[in-house]
Amino acid sequence: MVAADTVAVFAEPGHKWVFVSALDWPGWARRAKTEELALAALESYLPRYAPIVAGAGLAPVTGALVITERHPKPTANADFGSLHEIAPSEHLPLTAEAGTRFAALLEAEWAAFDEIAEVAPEHLRKGPRGGGRDTPQIVAHIRDAEAMYVRKMGLPRDNPLWRATGAPGSVPAEVTAGLRVWITAALRDPASVVTPPKGWPLRYAARRIGWHVLDHLWEIEDKS
Repeated sequence: MVAADTVAVFAEPGHKWVFVSALDWPGWARRAKTEELALAALESYLPRYAPIVAGAGLAPVTGALVITERHPKPTANADFGSLHEIAPSEHLPLTAEAGTRFAALLEAEWAAFDEIAEVAPEHLRKGPRGGGRDTPQIVAHIRDAEAMYVRKMGLPRDNPLWRATGAPGSVPAEVTAGLRVWITAALRDPASVVTPPKGWPLRYAARRIGWHVLDHLWEIEDKS
């Protein structure tokens, strides 16, 4: 059992990098060369995460960051730069109360992303080797990913949104809005969702989706 005055963190080691994620605060995740540095990076991003928490109508984050679970072996995804592994606790059933809280955080993250993307310059500062997406490409990437998330969550295939997602890079804004409503509705009613055998449990889905949105939000902010 996690103490009330701690923030439970899941660590995903790679060979060169370590990802850490706050298990009960979807979207708050960082990586660094070691666990200690990754935890320090996570803590340093709390001021950037705090407006999301406020936007979700939740009380501020309190407590010390504590790694409560670790993936047992290095993963390629951590080195590549992506969350991938499911924490053991994320296989536990999600309550409607926790799902409603996760949904509120995702809604706040999407709202913040859309607001920043709307005013960001079209062209973003590139990396030292000239790599990196521009703002419209990041927006398209986020929309493509959210069309994939409903599949990983096992949401029903009879929904018309399945057929409206289109080719990669061309998901309309109105379809994205519908997908987001669909995702948060599932989180608020977890008993209605049957996770497929190789799919994402709802707890992990919220953490993975939130990280992806905020990682690209902060990328846009940093490269504008």
